[in-house]
Amino acid sequence: MNMKPKSIVVIGTGYWGKNLVRNFSELGVLLGIYDVTQDNIDKMKESFHVDQVYSSLDEIWKDDGVKGVAIATPAATHYEMAKAAILAGKDVFVEKPLALEVSEAEELIQLAQENNRILMVDHLLQYHGAVIKLKEIIDNGKLGKLQYIYSNRLNIGKLRSEENILWSFAPHDISVILELVQQQPLKVSAFGEAFLQDDIYDTTLTDLSFEHRIKAHIYVSWLHPFKEQKLVVIGSQGMAVFNDMEQEEKLVVYPHKVEWIKQVPVASKAQKEVIAFEKTEPLKEACQHFLTCMDTRQKAKTDGNEALAVLKVLQQAQEYLDKENNHDL
Repeated sequence: MNMKPKSIVVIGTGYWGKNLVRNFSELGVLLGIYDVTQDNIDKMKESFHVDQVYSSLDEIWKDDGVKGVAIATPAATHYEMAKAAILAGKDVFVEKPLALEVSEAEELIQLAQENNRILMVDHLLQYHGAVIKLKEIIDNGKLGKLQYIYSNRLNIGKLRSEENILWSFAPHDISVILELVQQQPLKVSAFGEAFLQDDIYDTTLTDLSFEHRIKAHIYVSWLHPFKEQKLVVIGSQGMAVFNDMEQEEKLVVYPHKVEWIKQVPVASKAQKEVIAFEKTEPLKEACQHFLTCMDTRQKAKTDGNEALAVLKVLQQAQEYLDKENNHDL
């Protein structure tokens, strides 16, 4: 790779940002970090070789040695921070979501194009070996015609006050479903409830309707007794399950079919097939992809336009939730 070593700065080194620091450090390109919390800075300096701790964002924008930034700050800051970085001539890797408004995302995409900057969003599952293999299986026709997809992303863990569960958990699943279906939904509806904090949904169920009678739903919750990350794809010729909590059988295909016998549908079950795939760390793959895009100037797999497609679904789901909530009052 011809890119200058140590040219990446990670902005925000807390809950998720520390993982970006680790990966860019292991890839040998971490130049420095920026954080408003001294405790986070101290932890990063203790764990990784950090050449520079920046005292302000302006210092980063003005440093010609900084070629790219990785932003892992609260979602509400993503738009302004990514915009400033692009205008300062930096390539941008930003945690999901790209922005909180469709218009903001569209502006960032336009700015990146005008300034010839890489704009990439960390929709992590698209860099997961199992999802890449699943897409290949679907494209090869092994499952037949796509009919139904559902995903569960559930946990009892980090509860947020700055964003609801839809915006915190669902972007990854929306991103994968759009990648598998290769189209935007015709209709989006969503239902949920805020049990712990007023107006911050803890649980949501989002329903997507696509062309060719393809349906999908996404169930997310941080009020759940155990962790579950599962994606199920139903096709006319078979079914597939990606269970990220499994160690050995993470991706499984079930060649079940439904046959019509005397005008009656009968399930024809078949032996499951465990599918092998390349097992790498998705975040490291995403970070490496960002570096490759910086080097070659190629479009990122999860670029601004892909992030915008996800954001449109999120916004439609949020609007439906708000409408339903107002009806309940």
